[in-house]
Amino acid sequence: MSARIRNISIDCHDTYALAGFWAQVFGTGRQPDDHPGDPEAMVLTADGETVLFLQVPEGKTVKNRVHLCLEPADRSRDAEVERLLALGATQVDDQRRPDGTGWVVLADPEGNEFCVLRSAAERAASA
Repeated sequence: MSARIRNISIDCHDTYALAGFWAQVFGTGRQPDDHPGDPEAMVLTADGETVLFLQVPEGKTVKNRVHLCLEPADRSRDAEVERLLALGATQVDDQRRPDGTGWVVLADPEGNEFCVLRSAAERAASA
């Protein structure tokens, strides 16, 4: 027997706003039955994964113990970082190396960290 991931859940204060940010990240949309003030909201990625946003009263106080690592589908890592910063992410750390490897750590508008890795095309070009 085994288990599979049903959804990834992210605790937050404003489920509707944060789902809107992540919907833009994934290039999809919020679910039509999600509304401002709802205690939960959901975004489906283009690949069909479910990200669930759950309202909690407490704020984020420490580094995430689990985070998402994103791989750009149709642009370079650096172009994706710039796109996400324009959507409202903030840069937390920069682990890009001179040889083109590495990643960038960003945070969503509520401070949840995630990484942006090189695209598959970038990895293939350096192989």
